[in-house]
Parts: sequence; structure tokens; C-alpha cells
Amino acid sequence: MMIFGRDLAIDLGTTSVLLSAKSKGVLLREPSVVAMDKNTGRLLKIGMAAQRMLGRTPGNIVAIQPMKAGVISDYDMTERMLRELVKKVTSFSLLKPRIIISVPSGISEVEERAVIDAGMEAGARKVYLMEAPMAAALGAGIDISNPDGHMVIDIGGGTTDVAVLSLNGVVESDSIKIAGDSFNEAIIRYIRRKHNILIGEATAEELKRQIGCVFPRPDVLAVEIKGRCLMTGLPRVVTCSSTEMLEAFEEVSERIIETILHVLETTPPELVADISQNGIVLTGGGSLIWGFDRLIESRTNIPTRIADDAELCVAFGLAKSLAWIGDMHEGTLNISRRKQLKG
Repeated sequence: MMIFGRDLAIDLGTTSVLLSAKSKGVLLREPSVVAMDKNTGRLLKIGMAAQRMLGRTPGNIVAIQPMKAGVISDYDMTERMLRELVKKVTSFSLLKPRIIISVPSGISEVEERAVIDAGMEAGARKVYLMEAPMAAALGAGIDISNPDGHMVIDIGGGTTDVAVLSLNGVVESDSIKIAGDSFNEAIIRYIRRKHNILIGEATAEELKRQIGCVFPRPDVLAVEIKGRCLMTGLPRVVTCSSTEMLEAFEEVSERIIETILHVLETTPPELVADISQNGIVLTGGGSLIWGFDRLIESRTNIPTRIADDAELCVAFGLAKSLAWIGDMHEGTLNISRRKQLKG
């Protein structure tokens, strides 16, 4: 879908990039992957086409994930990826678009500046930043304009953001570089240790989606997976169960729980009382791992629910916030820290 308006919202994630626009919803969703020719530096593919090349490229072609743990790790590739994606959804116009980009709540000023510069190089007239939990809350339909406490946990690909929101601002927050990708890495480590076989990222992702869980399932599920035997170097098939996934995920899920409990401990008592009544809302693709809502509820004694369209909440929230773009501060500052949205 091409747009003729001047404003765009970008959910710049570790695993995927989503572009959205006011009143039009999500325009484009692509994996955060770039393929380039090492010899010439030429950009070959971006998004889904580049993702298919991961782990399968000849010597001269390299597939890169330019975002790591929610921040830019390869500036040049991020800028080129954004430029191509923005070009895909904007029609020719003499006036460059204004762009809002989501960032983790724990981002540093240096990381912030890199995001802004990449947005400007990609063709923006002005760049605005919004913390991911704020965007997720807006996208989940939470009214954060009242003096009432709400907790949002956004579990993305590279970061987990935990935030308490009230009066259009972030009251307390924490961000850890442990999220969906960490669960994939935990699966690869566990399968290697337990079954002595090596599996790839794609197989780990499939296992996570099919039988992954962070809370005991009522019924044990099992699937067969193929990998390379570390003893013989030959292909081997093993059966993995959801009980094994629960064991593999224990350390990663515990780190996320610790972060949630830490944020609750440092939140003013009045807002904690509000949260216990309003409940906790989960967003992001990582929150879709089976049992996350049950695990958090069992550890906090606070009702917990997964938002509708959890993976798209940040993109939806950013698109909504385009309505207030004229009231935002431009530049290296997150609006929830320096200027609140209009109620």
C-alpha cells in the first residue's frame, strides 16, 4: 500500500520492522535482515528475501541482522534497510515524511542519536522517538491519560520492556536485553546439551512456536526435530517435548519475572494498588509463548492478560500517536520523558 500523507510510524525491532500510518494500520512488515555482497558492498535483498538467505549464503554474500537487543548494531545497514522500506510505502513527494520510531525504554543517548540519524538518512524530514511500552499501551487500547496506574510488559525479539504508565507518561520502567531471541538461544543450548545435536535458529523458532511453554501445559506435547549429531556429524532425528521446553526456558523466563518484580517494588504504592485492580497487559511476539500470562499471574498475584494482536500493538500505538505529532519534541529525547502526550 502506497501512502500520499507525510507521516509514518516505524516499529524498529530486532527481528522485524513494521511500518504503519495514521488511519491505515500496518502498511508493511518485514524481518530485520539485510543481504549484501561483501566484495562490492551492494545491497542485494532486504526483509523476507534476505531472511531466507540466513545460514545459506555463498562466501561473497552475507546476510546481516543490523539490530541487536533492540538497538542498532550496524548503522550503515540499518539506514539502508530503512531507506528501502520507506521507499516501498511512500509515493513520490517533494515533502519528506515525518517519522515516529519506537525505542526500548532503557536506550542511551548515543543509541538514541543513532536511531534518529538512521531515520533522517532514510528520508525523514523530522524524527520523533517513542518508548516501546508507551506505544504498546496505546496500541492495546489502554487509556493512560488518567491518574491511574497501568503496567505494560512488551516482550519483543531483542528486549523486554516493563513499564508502569500514568498520566500519559512512564512512571517506572526497566528494559533488559532478554526476550524472544533469548528463548531461541536457550533451545539451541538445551538441545545440544541434552541430545548432543546441533539445530539452527529456524528450527529453534519452530520449536518455540509449536511446543514452547513457560508454565506447565495441561497436556504434554512432543515433536520430532532434525539436527546434526555432534558425535558423527551426520543428520539425526530426536523427539522433543513441551516439558523439556519448560526446563530449557526456566532461566530466561526467571530473568523476565525478576525484572517485573523489581519494577513493582520501585513503583509508588498507590499505582501498585491500581495495577492490581487494572491488571497487567502483555504485548510483543515473545508474550505469545504459551503460559506467559499464567506464569506472571502466579508470581505477582495480579490478573494478567495478553493484548489482542500482541505482536502489532507497538505498531498500532505508533500509528495512533501520529495524531499528536505536532505536539512532540523532535530530536534526541523520548517524548514520555520530556514532554507528555496531550490527554
